[in-house]
Amino acid sequence: MITAARVTAAAAPAAALDRIRQRLESLAPELKIDPQRLAQEAAIAATRADVQEELERLSAHAAELRSLITKPEPAGRRLDFLSQELTREANTLCSKSSDLELTRIGLDLKTVVDQIKEQAANVE
Repeated sequence: MITAARVTAAAAPAAALDRIRQRLESLAPELKIDPQRLAQEAAIAATRADVQEELERLSAHAAELRSLITKPEPAGRRLDFLSQELTREANTLCSKSSDLELTRIGLDLKTVVDQIKEQAANVE
């Protein structure tokens, strides 16, 4: 899921530019849009919607999750804490997303994290 989120997020800057252009054209079709100003606005929108940090943390948490479940010692409390962190990142991913596919991926992640929480409760 994280890989799919990376691919979807990579298209965000171009999508932001296109959305802004379409909105401006629909609101005021008679206005001549300055391409530089449009690019600046798109860059600002893309920066606000940038989820690379969240995806990096999700990758790190997924690696830690894999490590925890392969260790022989009990990991219930650590799994519980890790699931909280995963939920936080998935929530941020969804809140920053203006792309339906990225939001769907974030919601799928939340579902998987809920399953992890259930399993962690059983481990304790």
